[in-house]
Amino acid sequence: MRCERDAALARRAELEAIRQECRRLVSQRSLMSAGAAVLPIPGLDMGADVAILMQLLNTINGKFGLDAQALAALGPAQDKIQVLMRAGKGMSLFGTGLTPERIARMLISMGARRLGTRSVARFVPVLGSGLSAGISYYLLRRLGHAHIEECHALALRAHQQGVRLLTAAPVHPPGPTPEQNQD
Repeated sequence: MRCERDAALARRAELEAIRQECRRLVSQRSLMSAGAAVLPIPGLDMGADVAILMQLLNTINGKFGLDAQALAALGPAQDKIQVLMRAGKGMSLFGTGLTPERIARMLISMGARRLGTRSVARFVPVLGSGLSAGISYYLLRRLGHAHIEECHALALRAHQQGVRLLTAAPVHPPGPTPEQNQD
């Protein structure tokens, strides 16, 4: 019994570490999006956001074991995961549900008014570029964090159902090696 509880706690800690790593990744990519939004080229910001999100969401899915390859490798357990995904009320951008068109629709639905403001604002000297970059950062970060929370919740539910998703080990910053600690 104690061993099962320790394993459950270790799994929760692992998922929390992955969640924190993904949040840092979303912040970095949001800054990239903001940088693209500063340039006054029509359509560049939306195209950059979709491209950044495609790569980012695929990475997040992979870290939580929810990418198409990992889900296919589950075999019979995949049916349980599919039921858990459908039971969720979120965006469901897992596995094969991730397309550029779907991401563009998601961006528009999350901030349609802001996207219009962003497009017009960029042509106002200096302040407009800053406003456009801020809106772009906000939208990408909001969508990324919402997806992380959805993946985290689904991975926890899968664990509770006895399905072990093949998560990528969190990448921790390099620390001193045991040889360095002996000094």
